[in-house]
Amino acid sequence: MVRLMTLSSIDQRWKSKRTAWALAGIFFLLIPLPLRADESGKQIRATIEKVLAILQDPRLGPDAGKKERRAKLRQVINSRFDFAEIAKRSLGSHWQGCTPEEQGEFVKLFTDLLEDFYLNKIEAYVGEKFVYLRETENGGFSEVATKTVPRKGQEFDINYRLHSANGDWKVYDMVIENVSLVNNYRSQFNRILTSASFDELLKGLQERRVKGFGSERLRLDAIVSYSILSAGSPAPPR
Repeated sequence: MVRLMTLSSIDQRWKSKRTAWALAGIFFLLIPLPLRADESGKQIRATIEKVLAILQDPRLGPDAGKKERRAKLRQVINSRFDFAEIAKRSLGSHWQGCTPEEQGEFVKLFTDLLEDFYLNKIEAYVGEKFVYLRETENGGFSEVATKTVPRKGQEFDINYRLHSANGDWKVYDMVIENVSLVNNYRSQFNRILTSASFDELLKGLQERRVKGFGSERLRLDAIVSYSILSAGSPAPPR
């Protein structure tokens, strides 16, 4: 049986950034917008307004309206995050070696993981602030630089990388304190696929989905740090 476990070797590296990764899930809530009215800025503004309206709607409270609130938030997230592009970039060179069916299954499973994670973080929003630093556009790409300001603790720089897709600006990567989300996943998948087949990777992600890999009870480093262990009895985390 293939299992997905944390890599203790990078636990310490990510402990100091857990808060920043959690805040990244709600990046579009309080980013001051650039003064110039470029298209990416206008689309982010629309996203901010939609998310805030959902979170502040008294009919969508933590009890009766939770299911409807989550459905609405999911729709907004999908309008701003290009999960398929994030999945493709995270798989790196292995993407070309997959069949269209394997690519589709990987995108679906990886999207489920990321989507559920960000939904949980958005719903846990308690007023953290983001400071807009700058926005640069180059052709069909844009990068929004921000700084998170939690109520307590260390500030973090978070950059959001977007690309233009059919008239929309979509997030395809986030960089926190110079650590790229896509590069981190790519590193982990490369490590996995040196000792396991792609089919085993898919099975491991399927198992994680059944267990609820996007739930709040999972630690953040358990989501961003994967290693496939050998078949047989589960080995303890190293």
